[in-house]
Amino acid sequence: MNTPADFSTQVAEQAVHWLMEMQQGPLNPRQQQAWQRWHDAHSEHQRAWAHIQRVNQRLRGLSSPLAHAALNAPTSTSRRQALKLLLILGAGSALTWGLREHNVLPPLLADYRSPVGQRHTVPLGSGDQLQLNTASSVDVRLEGSQRLIRLLEGEMLLTAHQPFQVRTAHGLLTTQGARLNVRQFADHTLVAVFEGRVELTADGGSPLMLPSARQLGFGAKGVGTALPLDANSGAWTDGMLVAAHMRLGDFLEELGRYRRGQLHCDAKVADLLISGTYPLDDSERILQLLEISLPVKVRRFTRYWVSVEARA
Repeated sequence: MNTPADFSTQVAEQAVHWLMEMQQGPLNPRQQQAWQRWHDAHSEHQRAWAHIQRVNQRLRGLSSPLAHAALNAPTSTSRRQALKLLLILGAGSALTWGLREHNVLPPLLADYRSPVGQRHTVPLGSGDQLQLNTASSVDVRLEGSQRLIRLLEGEMLLTAHQPFQVRTAHGLLTTQGARLNVRQFADHTLVAVFEGRVELTADGGSPLMLPSARQLGFGAKGVGTALPLDANSGAWTDGMLVAAHMRLGDFLEELGRYRRGQLHCDAKVADLLISGTYPLDDSERILQLLEISLPVKVRRFTRYWVSVEARA
């Protein structure tokens, strides 16, 4: 009996990349090392790799157009997309595990999506606007007096003059008009209010009011303390990543959201501190600047596996 895959769409894409690399010919020693490091870095990677191996083995027994595209598409982009979809859906006789039960499918079927490394603006009428950050997706329902946004993955910034509700995996945000940033993590949601006020009702909790210029997290562990906005709050809408004495490991984790593939930070340099304002649309330039400003070396094993390590 098939069960839903327990890995993200980003990890699925990384697994597809490595499968395609291996299908093009034997990996050289450096690529083999990079694959092994990716595979061993997280149990999520191991689950995705084991699953794509099963999917790949079963493709040749399928006659669907999707399976044909995964095996015989004329371009690597088409083959990559077909493999990615098969990896996420599974490769059963009907090419599905039951869409309603699958944790990854809702973002793929969302009303609005923003791919990795891109930002997307959605007009909502009457001067209201929704902005989606990298690798983000939402469903939007505008019916009569009901204005509901469901954040399926990633991060969004809502500028609203009318009443709106924002539903995340961890609770409900209600506003009569505000400018707020909402970011959904695996185990909690972080909301930052720039203008107006927002009522928060965490799942299983009581309503509370979050005023302007405050942010807090809420999730399975409860509701956190309201804090002042940090330097990077909402900076992505201007295409910037702002660091104020940020750990290099945390900085690279943020930067990695805007790049395809794996951006690894060696533990030896993870606690170095970095400050500055960096343009998100040129992550390669940011990596070059790191080598100038910090005692680090950027090693590129493949396009999709980059490691920041201590300079020799």
